[in-house]
Amino acid sequence: MIAQWFWPVVASAVVLGFYDIAKKHAVRDNSVMPVLFWATVFGTGFFVAGTLLFGPSGAAVVTNWRYFGLVWCKSLLVASSWICVYYAMRDLPISIASPIRASSPLWTLIGGIVLFGEIPSWLQGTAMLLIFAGYYGFSVLGRLEGLNFIRHRGIHLIFLGTVLGAASALYDKYLLNQVGIPRHFLQFYFSADMVVILGLAWLVRRFGFGHRHQFQWRWSIPATGILLIAADYLYFYALEMPEIRISVISLVRRCSCVVTFVFGVWYFHDRNIRNKALALALILLGVALLALG
Repeated sequence: MIAQWFWPVVASAVVLGFYDIAKKHAVRDNSVMPVLFWATVFGTGFFVAGTLLFGPSGAAVVTNWRYFGLVWCKSLLVASSWICVYYAMRDLPISIASPIRASSPLWTLIGGIVLFGEIPSWLQGTAMLLIFAGYYGFSVLGRLEGLNFIRHRGIHLIFLGTVLGAASALYDKYLLNQVGIPRHFLQFYFSADMVVILGLAWLVRRFGFGHRHQFQWRWSIPATGILLIAADYLYFYALEMPEIRISVISLVRRCSCVVTFVFGVWYFHDRNIRNKALALALILLGVALLALG
């Protein structure tokens, strides 16, 4: 029997794949911070309107200052992750950026080893080797396309954004299942916080450092924000269910990279697709073994 959470997470993964494609279209040769800010504004507006019209808007009205503080910390964490990922997506081929993003369960496991002294099983150790083999494959292919995995800024940013995203997934589980923050409250105030944080970050970037790229408005900017809100809504819906394994949900959700890889390489005309597909398969196999281990 298929678990109750499975289909919402699969739907979230599919929507997340198209979100990545819209994000790549929005930031390509464009100024990143205004893209990120306006995408967040449209996504937040879409969620607020949907909550007021169809959702239990009363669940978002909770006067608990501890909740506000905890959600604000989540927003800072996610904002940092998004800024890294958006800049990386502008600089990297989508067929390299998306598979690296799919490896977040690996970083969750490594965090457990470093912070809590958890010893991986032989299956998890094999999974880690497969994922690193996939990374090595992408590093070789990247050099063929002029990318140096050690020195390229986009590679540094996509790895940092992925690690921060993995930390956010663990924090979501804590907020929803241990603290008991209502799902609608979490997504409502998280979305509102992101507008404030990214708006301030854009102002700092604009007046403190200037722009190397001119901002161009594109249809994919509002689409990016709306698709992310839809994907997160399905994800939070599943995550609120009892006895959820965050590692398994992260695995299924990160299969969005298959949608991104197949559709994205067709649309953006990336090179070395067959070899990249093999490296992607190694990473996905490793992530699957992490879930089994």
